[in-house]
Amino acid sequence: MSALKCIVKPLSLGIALLCILSGYAGVQQRNRLEPAVALSPSSMPRIGTVDERYQSHNIEMLEVTGGWFWKPYGQAVTARSRPSSTASGETPAGMNPNAYAFRPPINLANSRRRKLAAALGPAYVRVSGTWANTTYFPDSDQAPKAPPSGFNGVLTHQQWKDVVEFARAVDAEIVSSFAISPGTRDATGAWTPEQARRFVAYTRSAGGRIAAAEFMNEPTFAAMGGAPPRYNAADYGRDFKIFRASARKDAPDMLILGPGSVGETTGGWGVAYGNNAMLKTRDLLAACAPEQVDAFSYHHYGATSQRCAGAGMPGTTAADALSEQWLLRTDQTLAFYQELRNEFDPGKPMWLTETADTACGGNPWASTFLDSFRYLDQLGRLARQGVQVVMHNTLDASDYGLVNENTLEPRPNYWAALLWRRLMGTTVLDSGIPPKPGSTYTPTPCVACQAASRCSSSMPTGPPPGHSRFLQSRSVTHSRRFTWKGHMFS
Repeated sequence: MSALKCIVKPLSLGIALLCILSGYAGVQQRNRLEPAVALSPSSMPRIGTVDERYQSHNIEMLEVTGGWFWKPYGQAVTARSRPSSTASGETPAGMNPNAYAFRPPINLANSRRRKLAAALGPAYVRVSGTWANTTYFPDSDQAPKAPPSGFNGVLTHQQWKDVVEFARAVDAEIVSSFAISPGTRDATGAWTPEQARRFVAYTRSAGGRIAAAEFMNEPTFAAMGGAPPRYNAADYGRDFKIFRASARKDAPDMLILGPGSVGETTGGWGVAYGNNAMLKTRDLLAACAPEQVDAFSYHHYGATSQRCAGAGMPGTTAADALSEQWLLRTDQTLAFYQELRNEFDPGKPMWLTETADTACGGNPWASTFLDSFRYLDQLGRLARQGVQVVMHNTLDASDYGLVNENTLEPRPNYWAALLWRRLMGTTVLDSGIPPKPGSTYTPTPCVACQAASRCSSSMPTGPPPGHSRFLQSRSVTHSRRFTWKGHMFS
């Protein structure tokens, strides 16, 4: 919690954000507000650097193709006919189908969406997710109306061209993964690179490139992701070696990421998905040896959302959102995968390619100010520990989206992301302030107010009178907007 990332400008705004990342601008312990700690970035030791695209985001492959994604909270469960044409028609194996609702393909040409994404650039935009594992890419502009056998969805040439043009417009480098479902396999069950080659070649012909890619999305839950029945670590190792050799030949400038695991941690918790069995990352990596990746990727969710509540699927509460116990889960997941990186891929950079407050679309408060403190705290923690890239899930889908997918209004985490982008550089500083056991982090008024002042030249600087109570109230932290002196911020 003592991690700070800078360079900051102007300094007053930087100090405000640094306060949040140090975790001690306002600490409420046993109902007593402790004094703020003065910080002097110019005297802090430099302990590392991060990628210029450190703060990045995801657009789910399913958003691009259209299909069944996490159902909005409060939406009634109704029987719906499956749309025809190229929409992805399957929900992940082992998951409750009633947790999903159909969504049409995303409009990546929308000027407002592009402006919002461009303001967060330069960034990586990862287009992947569970559904990417089973999505078919045709060999011509004439896409089939239904997925071929062995696939669950279809990505058209035009849809992927829209991704390439979106990435170019918003200063984003594309990160992705490839189909691994039964339709990609030969008679022996081994993965074949035909689909991946076609995908890479078309991207290049459309004027883009795939900067980095994982072989598949979340191999620890391969069965849920559409892998063949009884798929195991040995199968993954065989397939990864085929993929790596093909990628080196067909896309030599593409970084190979992996394994992209999720669910494991050094803590007494772990994320599970329904009744799906988990493959252990250690076994996956051992099966891949001696082949290595260019960057070690993993996913982190501290819990599953209320949509996936059930046996073996850990949840969390809004009451814990500012607790060290909750925020510490970022460190516990990193520690688990960092140890495996050190053993199997020593010296390779760490990339967190998918994260949000919780899996399964996020909790209801993921779209409120309450989650903004986790968002910023996580970026600080990971920068201090050497992680090079952090990709939030998602830009604008479901409750954990930075932007409301229906109105395209920025949510609180978008403003946190924008503040980070405008203030923070690539140098990591150490504040030297350790967290205190049992602390609960109280939202810092100066951060929200100073950040808001960037958006309105008439907004006065400095916290309002009685600021120690300003953002401690539930009405603010659980809100998507707040009003101060006649100014509305959302």
